Amino acid sequence: MTSPTSRRTVLTAALATAAAAGTAASAGPAAAAPTPPAPQAAAPLVDNRFWHTYTDWRWGSGDGTRVLAGTRPGLAIATPAGRTDYTDPHTGRTAAWEYATWTSPLHRSAVPATELITSWNARTPTGTWIAVELRATYADGTTTPWFVMGRWASGDGDIRRTSVDDQGDPYSSVWTDTLSVDDAASGVRFTSYRLRLTLYRTPGTRLTPTVWRVGAMASDIPDRFTVPATTPAHARELRVPRYSQNVHIGQYPEYDNGGEAWCSPTSSQMIVEYWGRKPTPEDLAWVRPGLPDPQVCHAARYTYDYQYGGCGNWPFNAAYAATYRDLNAVVTRLGSLTDLERLVHAGIPVITSQSFLQEELPGAGYGTAGHLMTVVGFTPAGDVIANDPASPDNEAVRRVYRRRDWENIWLRTKRHDASGRVRSGTGGVCYVYWPSGPTPGQRRVLRSLGLL
Repeated sequence: MTSPTSRRTVLTAALATAAAAGTAASAGPAAAAPTPPAPQAAAPLVDNRFWHTYTDWRWGSGDGTRVLAGTRPGLAIATPAGRTDYTDPHTGRTAAWEYATWTSPLHRSAVPATELITSWNARTPTGTWIAVELRATYADGTTTPWFVMGRWASGDGDIRRTSVDDQGDPYSSVWTDTLSVDDAASGVRFTSYRLRLTLYRTPGTRLTPTVWRVGAMASDIPDRFTVPATTPAHARELRVPRYSQNVHIGQYPEYDNGGEAWCSPTSSQMIVEYWGRKPTPEDLAWVRPGLPDPQVCHAARYTYDYQYGGCGNWPFNAAYAATYRDLNAVVTRLGSLTDLERLVHAGIPVITSQSFLQEELPGAGYGTAGHLMTVVGFTPAGDVIANDPASPDNEAVRRVYRRRDWENIWLRTKRHDASGRVRSGTGGVCYVYWPSGPTPGQRRVLRSLGLL
């Protein structure tokens, strides 16, 4: 399960809307009732923008980068823009690196947002790494500094992948992987943002990272202890591998105390393998012989955030999944259980983040301040079928949770802890992973959610 100590979700107050019912005075037996006003569409709560096409990369501003064409366009180093030293805060080592940069166009969010979460998909061969930065604009036209949202490599031999603490300005702060307005009730909102990629390589080489996707999710989720109930629509169960995090308790304590806190990488590994990808024997050679499901240990090591001190960094999990052949991965929020149902019906399982007391989710057998599980289906009655890694063994991973209980603990933004104190909820945060060649049905639902 994921510790919440380094993460804070800042939530906004709900804007109440009222619908007035029209009443008509009868003008006689032949009089027609007035036509009621057309319902207004609800304001969007989430805005996704990901740069990943050839045109997207060309629209950005590069310094030393080149755009790669092909079936999966990307960004790479052409001629470095400069050279710099980087001292790794987790090893103390200082090394020189050549670098090139790419800055996105300004994206104006459809949602005046209280939170921004970035995602990226990249390949970083040995001798390379990347940094992802974000600069947001407030409604009054002022801007934040460039905030580091991650220094990342798929391996851990050159640098230690890391978030950066103690970043902020008078109105907002970075909490591990999320840029949040400090006081949502103040009315402060992000209205637009840019992203900046810096690609690093060992000086004097022709090595390069390749970035295939980078973007952000902006959201303004209302404050709520409960969410509206939805009506079941599609019954389907996907055949997703089942892995328990708990069989790994005590293994590799250097990666956040072994399996006890490995819900996020365990869930990520389930979906990576659902899509037919997995680590090679060479990838797993470092794992001690005889351990069950060594690929889960592998996922924990390569999602570990050395600053956060855990494997629960949301974008790092998505980036890990995207290191496998032709997989795309993003962090986003969904607006309802219906949206999640549509993804599963199209054949796309989803990793969800939630927190709850034991009595709020009957059948779980535990309570948690933060936990990831994989939604793999829905019963004919609409109940949620989840591969819950917080299970004693792999056979026990498949769970069925009552629809109403589950959608509320996932989508709410406020909750009470065991002491009765008000705490935050994740408001529908999830990871979505899919292959580069989705089916037409998968493409339609991904596009409708702003993920393509």
